[in-house]
Amino acid sequence: THPQPGSTEGSASAGDEESGGGESAELPLQAPCGFSSSLCFSSPGAGDKAPQQDPGAASSCSRVVKSQWEINNAASEEEGEAGGADIARPPPGTYCLQAGAQPSSPQQPVSEEPDLVIEVSGRRIRAHKSVLAAKSDYFRARSSRDILRVKGVSYGALRLLIDYVYTARMGEVRHDNLAEVVSGARVLQMPCALHCAAEAMRAQLRLDNCYQLLCLAKKQRLAELREAAYRFMSDHYLQVLREPAVYGRLSGAERDLILQRRLEAGKRCLLVAEVSDAFERLSAGSRPQSRESSRPQSPSSVVSLEESSYLIYCYQEAAKEWRVLTRLPEEANVKGCAMCVLYNYLFLAGGIAAAPGEQRARLSDKVFCYNPLTDTWSQVRPLGQPRSQLKLLALDGYLYAVGGECLFTVERYDPRADRWSPVAPLPKGAFAVAHEATTCNGEIYVSGGSLFYRLLKDSYNSSRRRSADMVAFKSFIYRFDLSGSRGEQGQAGGVEVFRYNTVAKRWSQCASLRPSSGPLQPFRCAALGSTIYCVNRAGTLRFNLAQDGEVEADGGLTGSFDADLLKAPFEAKGVLLPFVLTLPEKPDKAGEPESPLVL
Repeated sequence: THPQPGSTEGSASAGDEESGGGESAELPLQAPCGFSSSLCFSSPGAGDKAPQQDPGAASSCSRVVKSQWEINNAASEEEGEAGGADIARPPPGTYCLQAGAQPSSPQQPVSEEPDLVIEVSGRRIRAHKSVLAAKSDYFRARSSRDILRVKGVSYGALRLLIDYVYTARMGEVRHDNLAEVVSGARVLQMPCALHCAAEAMRAQLRLDNCYQLLCLAKKQRLAELREAAYRFMSDHYLQVLREPAVYGRLSGAERDLILQRRLEAGKRCLLVAEVSDAFERLSAGSRPQSRESSRPQSPSSVVSLEESSYLIYCYQEAAKEWRVLTRLPEEANVKGCAMCVLYNYLFLAGGIAAAPGEQRARLSDKVFCYNPLTDTWSQVRPLGQPRSQLKLLALDGYLYAVGGECLFTVERYDPRADRWSPVAPLPKGAFAVAHEATTCNGEIYVSGGSLFYRLLKDSYNSSRRRSADMVAFKSFIYRFDLSGSRGEQGQAGGVEVFRYNTVAKRWSQCASLRPSSGPLQPFRCAALGSTIYCVNRAGTLRFNLAQDGEVEADGGLTGSFDADLLKAPFEAKGVLLPFVLTLPEKPDKAGEPESPLVL
């Protein structure tokens, strides 16, 4: 190495004298290494001895640290022993860090050796003026100085900030030193460092520190980190809801904010989930067709031999096609289960679990939850009572598990407490199986219903109409009934739509459809915007509600079926259950339909 010009040495001597130490003899101003771009740290003490040099070393450095990782580790060890107030203290000696970034301005070339000595808290850091001036207005305004004393910035914060200037990486910024780094970045006029520090903390957001980082971001006026903390809480809303140390300390406005952001995190989309037909028999064709429909069986007495993964499809409006979104978890019981959306989470509950080695299946009490914002499944508290063929509804921030096979009981799930509790059962005279249910104006409505045990209710087989599904829109409930003519027992010839005014408490028929292509198959419904989608494996009907203000006698909107039939998901199996979720705006996952999900 070569010494700096005499003017630099003179300035250094004057600076040392002013700082009141005889340290200049132990700390030569020339860099003790030959790197073209280096960052040198030194911490001399009055009683420190110059370290013994290795005779076989190629340079005069007592030690060369080749990576920032080694510097941070060495600093952490010294800090643990000293217990000082600084963020990080390097051990005695001089360290040289190979620079990972060059200044962006070509007219400010980097000199062979550091040409600036920075003094802070009795310690010194050697660096290049041109490198610092490219990122800091503070250093640019003082570029004429060879020795610069910095106040208002801790040594550890300054070290991290200068390291960022050279490497474009913000070292080890943590929630316990973020305030010092931010304060130092503002003193040194480095706005880019503020952004980098916020990004570094954003990657460290977790449930146990998101509230602390939110408070720190508000105190330090870090808008990017504050928004990232709110986004984290929104994306992990259920976990935040169950954590009193986080949700209990948020203001009412903040609680509304993170929920609103979750519900508006993207675009509302129509999705369908494949589930197994609860009435599927053990082996098709095992009995004559004439007796197939006369032998009463319970869904739980039917065990499917085929166990394969079931998918969730998302309808792409622009491409007019269905694409795979995710898989149902393997642990879920897709036969006879129910699904519902709450807080933009998809819940799957109950079903029929096929026990290995047993001919008769057992009912399931498992409940699963899918988060579309993180694309992950999780398992929540199981039902208090195993159920199949139940209805799952969301109302006022709670889930309701209504009825089931031979069950009249109803349970309510509190997501904040993660607990199911019994509520009022279904009224006497209601059928516990195959009923339709929905929520409207803060109330639960249950309609129809028929026992699966056909011999107990002969009129079901001779009925010309059976309910397909029931959905709510504003203050009205729309029920879709499949109808067939006499002699077409068990087959549907068309669909009739009935509307219920929840204020006047009156039913009226509002539309009907008799397709010429053949009888309609049973379907399930979901409302998206002003359209009700009726989905089955043959295709999707669209029932459009008029938005031009045209109403009928009971005050309900005029509705009509769209002539075009949307195609069903390709190779879909089982029964399709439609629902609506808000999906984040991101690239399509069409190229990864078979990626496995780990629960």
